[in-house]
Amino acid sequence: MRIGYFVWEYPPRIIGGLGTYAENICPAIQELGHDISVFTMNDGTLKTRERSKGIDVNRPMLVDGSNILPLFLTEDLKRWSTGIKFFNDILVYNVLSAAKLVNELIKKEGYNFDIICAHDWLSAMAGIMVKQETGLPFVFHLHSTEWGRSLDGGSKTVTHIEETAANAADRIITVSYPMEEDLIRHGFDTAKIRVCWNGVYLDKYDQNRLNREEVQELRDEYGIGPEEKMILFVGRLTGVKGVINLVKAMPTIISKHPEAKLVILGKGELERTVSDLINRLGMGDKVKTRFEFVSEEERILHYSACDIFVAPSVYEPFGIIALEAMAMEKPAVVGAGGISGFRDFVIPLGHDQTGVHVDGNNSADIAWGINSLLGDMDAAREMGKRGRRRVKKYFTWDKIAEYTIGIYEEVIREVGNRKE
Repeated sequence: MRIGYFVWEYPPRIIGGLGTYAENICPAIQELGHDISVFTMNDGTLKTRERSKGIDVNRPMLVDGSNILPLFLTEDLKRWSTGIKFFNDILVYNVLSAAKLVNELIKKEGYNFDIICAHDWLSAMAGIMVKQETGLPFVFHLHSTEWGRSLDGGSKTVTHIEETAANAADRIITVSYPMEEDLIRHGFDTAKIRVCWNGVYLDKYDQNRLNREEVQELRDEYGIGPEEKMILFVGRLTGVKGVINLVKAMPTIISKHPEAKLVILGKGELERTVSDLINRLGMGDKVKTRFEFVSEEERILHYSACDIFVAPSVYEPFGIIALEAMAMEKPAVVGAGGISGFRDFVIPLGHDQTGVHVDGNNSADIAWGINSLLGDMDAAREMGKRGRRRVKKYFTWDKIAEYTIGIYEEVIREVGNRKE
């Protein structure tokens, strides 16, 4: 099939988990023999169209209308302040991408698309417009929601875009069963929703392919000795990721396990808050920070170097970082309260245990979870091995791509039957 694919971040421009997803699922779908035309954002430095690894990538150049938008924006968007420029870029990207697919690729170049898909609100408007113009089957991928990201707050406009796209779509794909439950609670059409997990490439996320000297050098950079235990956090430094309560948990962890050290890897608006808290708690020698978005290879090196991976999120639709850590044979301590995709793949009990579930809102509970692993590292290492086996069984990109295509084929048949 030929797929029109709207996703606001795509290599080489990757901001977070959505870009990582797109970077991996598109080649996996292509490997199954399908053609993809990606429509993504352009930061002004990238080619407007190119074939990258066999995939047709389109990046319309944007124009700045942020001084005009306030004339008709809703009040909640006006409160975004500098975010008005961001909304401008998203709006223009959506309009230009939809116009290019319809007017250039379909009408001028004769492309025959079988289906279109759009990812999150950031690309939803393009999906709605193309659906309206062409009648093509439309799948809306919801990786997260505005009410979830903002913990039941956020922009009413963004929520409205999400709801409108969900109504226009022929199918909604979300990333975990907790997310499916949440969408249904918020009134989304149960019959439209399908769950399709994320994945990893096991040959890339393989502890055995890394140079042990490089791994030791990384630990040395953080001042972590051979007998010390490295706890690793990877993620955006935002409220929903639980990083503040993780830092608050460290004094309790250190009191029982002075050999523990925490490494925080990621960027976000809480960088200053995290640094100030570390200083206030006197944890500077026990908590190391690196406020960067590093390459995938360097992220893999960090997974290899750590003893325990921790992600105490209070909202996590899926949580691909924990899946990556599990593929690297690391036991995981994850937030499992509220909307938590971690619950779909981190097993907290029994013979299949791969980690520990904690309440990301509670620093004492985070400390308990980490201490329970530090107290028996032999058992923790066995959890890591079981984690990789679980990833191999259910969460490789080839399996996820096949399942995704199965949903697309179902939608194409359904829409075709309706037209007949």
